[in-house]
Amino acid sequence: QVQLVESGGGLVQPGGSLRLSCAASGRIFGIYVMGWYRQAPGKQREWVAGITSSSATDYAASVEGRFTISRDRDKNTVYLQMNSLKPEDTAVYYCNKDRAYSSSWWDWGQGTQVTVSS
Repeated sequence: QVQLVESGGGLVQPGGSLRLSCAASGRIFGIYVMGWYRQAPGKQREWVAGITSSSATDYAASVEGRFTISRDRDKNTVYLQMNSLKPEDTAVYYCNKDRAYSSSWWDWGQGTQVTVSS
């Protein structure tokens, strides 16, 4: 079982930037299509971005052009660079296998809180 640890969240003003990290415990992590997700208070968890083993990427329309997902296999880590942040980006952010593999998701990590507010 792969263990996931998200970090890098915080409080940022609208228009600001944050870089989130997702560190995984297992070396097999590198072969999976990975995704970032977020859950705002009172809302369902939603998919934000995905990256394949060959680093092809895909984004939700709400973050396209502002967020960038990347991965470092040597560090067993997936990143989410978030720019031009908006208040509606406020949520707890999580990583896991991409949404296409929801039937075999690993256990969710604790997530990292992102708050966008002036």
